Amino acid sequence: MTLFHAVIAIDHHTAQILQFDDAHVESHKVKSHTRQTKQHGSAVRTEHEFFAEVCDALAGIKEVLVTGPRTGLSDFEHYAKKHRPETARQIVAYEVTDHPTDAQLVAMARKYFLKYDRMAGTPTPS
Repeated sequence: MTLFHAVIAIDHHTAQILQFDDAHVESHKVKSHTRQTKQHGSAVRTEHEFFAEVCDALAGIKEVLVTGPRTGLSDFEHYAKKHRPETARQIVAYEVTDHPTDAQLVAMARKYFLKYDRMAGTPTPS
């Protein structure tokens, strides 16, 4: 089954990816790997590895809405634009949210994509 849209709730430690259509929702979680090292810049490297895993999980999804706290969104947006421009093109918007449930995320995303697809003149796949 090919799902056209996705919504992500992301912070610096986890990403909940929900792909959906009118009748189905598939969930996938990506967690960061914490390492205790004294090496300079290891926190940045770990964050980049986490964001890379999230970008890999988005492969093949046409339109993505990214949600989460402001700093997590900002850092992920910067990473995607700088290191993964193909993923950055898939992302249609960034929305600041505060820990919504999966059902709230999907409802918000469905409402957003209905409006987005109408404005773009794109028919929503069925």
